Amino acid sequence: MTAEHETEHDGGAMPLYVLFPLGAVCLAVIAQSWATQSLAIYLPVMAATTFAFLCYTSCFHETVHHTLSNSRTFSIIVGRMLGTLMFTPYSTYRESHIRHHAYLNKPNDFELWPYSDPNTSLGFRRCFVWLDLLFGFVISPIVYGRTFLSKSSPITDPGIRRTIAWEYCLIFSFWTGIASIATWQHLWFQLLTVWVIPHWVAGILQTGRKLTEHLGMASYDPLMGTRTVVGTNWWTRFCTWMNFDIFVHGPHHRHPKLGHTQLIRKMDSYAQGTHAILPVFPSYRQAAIAMIPWIFRNPGVGVNAGAKSPTVEKNERVEQFVSDVSREIVSDRDLEVAA
Repeated sequence: MTAEHETEHDGGAMPLYVLFPLGAVCLAVIAQSWATQSLAIYLPVMAATTFAFLCYTSCFHETVHHTLSNSRTFSIIVGRMLGTLMFTPYSTYRESHIRHHAYLNKPNDFELWPYSDPNTSLGFRRCFVWLDLLFGFVISPIVYGRTFLSKSSPITDPGIRRTIAWEYCLIFSFWTGIASIATWQHLWFQLLTVWVIPHWVAGILQTGRKLTEHLGMASYDPLMGTRTVVGTNWWTRFCTWMNFDIFVHGPHHRHPKLGHTQLIRKMDSYAQGTHAILPVFPSYRQAAIAMIPWIFRNPGVGVNAGAKSPTVEKNERVEQFVSDVSREIVSDRDLEVAA
């Protein structure tokens, strides 16, 4: 068995053991009455809480890949907990994300709607991108809900659809309970300052990350159709580690079952083995600078970013993550880096 297959389900859970205590401490501090009495105190505490919440979104992402640890059950449990907190059913996210990897930047990439949909107008996408960026904590659950509720939904398995329905019931029940307690105990201000504001700002950062990795990318090749960040400074490397190396996005997109600890090594291997100029950046700031013009000019990917219509995939009905998207799914005609 190759080293890749030996580690593909072991993502390395160490960031989780830092992230959960960090989040607990931040929430405990920001919940204190003295933390909201002065902006000089509240803003730095809120910033730390926001950073923890951002990392939770990356942890949620890791759970749907079942690479959070060697235990699939552990990933599902953590994923359902985080999904409930983020108003997004775990199973909806997983089913959407499987196809996001399989059909990157294509019209059937539901996760990148409306940027991937050639039936949406440029004017609509220019308006939507600002709603997405500024209110991502609301827009993101709506986009994932569309994957489930759309008439053309790729989620057709009755068992999975029942599971998603139950997860929506769990989310509704949990947040109805929270709202009831906040009303009964007059805790709406505390809920706003402790949870809503940090969650809102984390949503802006999370959407910014998504757009940085995808907006304006035309290629259907996973290495050429995403922006990858391999940090050369300590802050980028630290943030990369805390976010389970999701910034190393090209190799992750090509190998969705590969543990995050292997992604930088994989990127180095591809960079040395191809003459193609890969969209790899030494910092997230530089990747964001490359993306920002697309927000104003043309918020799109794939066809909407100038690509020709994709050719038929090797596998048109993907139901699970695969080991190598380029070899198993993407048409050879759509590849730019040899499989």
